[in-house]
Amino acid sequence: MLKSHENGVILSIKLTPKASKNALVRIGLDQDNHKVLYASVTAVPEKGKANTALIKLLSKELGQPKSAFQLISGELSRRKTVLILGESDALTASLRASITALQLPEK
Repeated sequence: MLKSHENGVILSIKLTPKASKNALVRIGLDQDNHKVLYASVTAVPEKGKANTALIKLLSKELGQPKSAFQLISGELSRRKTVLILGESDALTASLRASITALQLPEK
């Protein structure tokens, strides 16, 4: 789910747009058995609205500025790859702590 990158940390996400609420839902395996963070947003998947809502949600829940998040793949897909800019080791530790604090179920 979290992988080091030369410019920060890569986060794999499975997004559900048009959901009943904006939330980080759970941690689980996708169809390729890769660990991902499941998220939902109320925004519709039109003109980048769901992607914008996802970045806003991640910023709020993970305690990083919106400017630190870059969608690097999956713009038109439910499977997203987000780069979070920062020093990789410190950022990884901070993100793991934030995700643990959310107490998301693992399935």
